[in-house]
Amino acid sequence: MTKSSPAISRRRFLAISAAATAASLVPRSLLAQQPQDFLTKARAANANNKITATPLRRNVTFLGGAGGNIAVLTAKEGKLLVDSGYASCQPQLTAALAAINADPIQVLINTHWHFDHTDGNDWMHSAGATIWAHENTRYRMSSTQNIVAYNAIIPPAPIGALPTILLNTYRHLSDGISTLKLTHYEPAHTDTDLSVHFTEADILHCGDTFWNGFYPFIDYSSGGNINGMITATEQNLVTAGADTIIIPGHGPLGNKAQLTEFHDMLVGARDNIAKLKKEGKSLNETIAAKPTAAYDEKWGKKPDAFIGYVYQGV
Repeated sequence: MTKSSPAISRRRFLAISAAATAASLVPRSLLAQQPQDFLTKARAANANNKITATPLRRNVTFLGGAGGNIAVLTAKEGKLLVDSGYASCQPQLTAALAAINADPIQVLINTHWHFDHTDGNDWMHSAGATIWAHENTRYRMSSTQNIVAYNAIIPPAPIGALPTILLNTYRHLSDGISTLKLTHYEPAHTDTDLSVHFTEADILHCGDTFWNGFYPFIDYSSGGNINGMITATEQNLVTAGADTIIIPGHGPLGNKAQLTEFHDMLVGARDNIAKLKKEGKSLNETIAAKPTAAYDEKWGKKPDAFIGYVYQGV
């Protein structure tokens, strides 16, 4: 693919896919480890994950199970991937990619810096991929990061894993057959988020600005916040149409109706929690008041961590 000119802390780290996308969850035991052990343990916990492949439209395939959800486009000059999953899933991902076709990986796009979406960058770069991302993704991957909510110290990534084509607003990619629009968000899940819209196929990969069926993690230590999550979801809703296939960062494939439910949940939870905080309620008192009760059955029956993320940002 060639680029055209730009039209321009708390408990568990969910790495979830469900139904046709398989499931991956960082165990509670990881959170008892020393901070520097977190990434090593997370890789080991996901090393035997099953990868599921779902063909979508216009040569786009959805791969679930490697950590964050992955999209694969078979383009004229090779494969384009959105996100790279855990490095420990390389054997399964290699097999899944080979089952699509024998073409090499040419382009890799990172939706944000978190390791469950970027840990495979190094081997994919070695396989021939040029890595695209927001400029903050390279900054955070280049330096030691502390995901405070999980007591997780993440060391700098290898040089080969770092994105080399950077954007700070939006870009278009095209090979004459398929066009992709990469759009950066103001801080939302992190300060590194972007989405990828496969325009002809009408497939939108939202990264972790959309968690389908699960309360999202919001990484305040990486600049994220609840209001940014809501704004990003509103941007996604503008892009999505009635027939758009929506790939969340975690969870099964979605559509505009499910994305709308996610937006309404975020707004309702924020407003309920903000009211309690304004009344002087502590975090524990806010959790006890069950401000997400109307959403818990669908979005997670243990909402305490999510309430904490929202409380921090209102």
